[in-house]
Amino acid sequence: MAREGEGQPSAVQSVDRAVSVLESLARRGEAGVTELADELGVHKSTAFRLLGALENRGLVTQIRDRGKYRLGAGMLRLAGAAARRLDVVQEGVPLCHELAAEIGETVNIAVLDDDAAVNVAQAHGTAAVTSCNWIGRRTPLHATSSGKVLLAHAPAPVQDRVLAVGLLDAFTEHTITSPAALRPLLDEAVEQGYAVAVEELELGLNAVAAPVRSYDGTVIGALSVSGPVYRLGEDALPEAAKRTVTAADELSRRMGYAD
Repeated sequence: MAREGEGQPSAVQSVDRAVSVLESLARRGEAGVTELADELGVHKSTAFRLLGALENRGLVTQIRDRGKYRLGAGMLRLAGAAARRLDVVQEGVPLCHELAAEIGETVNIAVLDDDAAVNVAQAHGTAAVTSCNWIGRRTPLHATSSGKVLLAHAPAPVQDRVLAVGLLDAFTEHTITSPAALRPLLDEAVEQGYAVAVEELELGLNAVAAPVRSYDGTVIGALSVSGPVYRLGEDALPEAAKRTVTAADELSRRMGYAD
């Protein structure tokens, strides 16, 4: 492969090359700067800059005594996060269908995705009047039951970032837009084991959610039940919460968590 000049590569080209470095190290086990530069068809200085950026992120590490590089612990972190997301869907879908059939409402599993909750699994109950597809949809953390659960158990920097924006976006007249008012609800969600959203994202829609944990107790998702106010009113939410917590606990056990 012909080597390119020393001009600044585009951002996309840099990302592509960085991925190629990771793929090469995954295949080889370890490699030096010269080997990687030859494989990518770039100058050694370019390969060195790529490795430096990846090393700063913990994605590669240098074998000091041999001057070669191999994949770093950061790759395990990324792989683990991807595996947990895939596993929670695989294990959670049957439970979603069971709970949806039992309770008659829509059941979802959501995971934290940056500053939002993204739905990764869903099942519709027999009582559902619509077949709205929530899979892949990003929903606000402060205005949904799943989002509140995920935010309540999120690392402090995530909480601070979400709650430091001033007034939060209002979706209905019931949306809690004050960070000061939301914080006690997050504490309550941790203490009681579930969170509710009463017409906070959509008028006429209520929901309750409980945390799903991995083997080490980390909250990796939220299992929720949602339905129209005339069926899932505030008087019906406690019973729905009880069933939701039971299902979320079972999913946590399937994910390896032992309370």
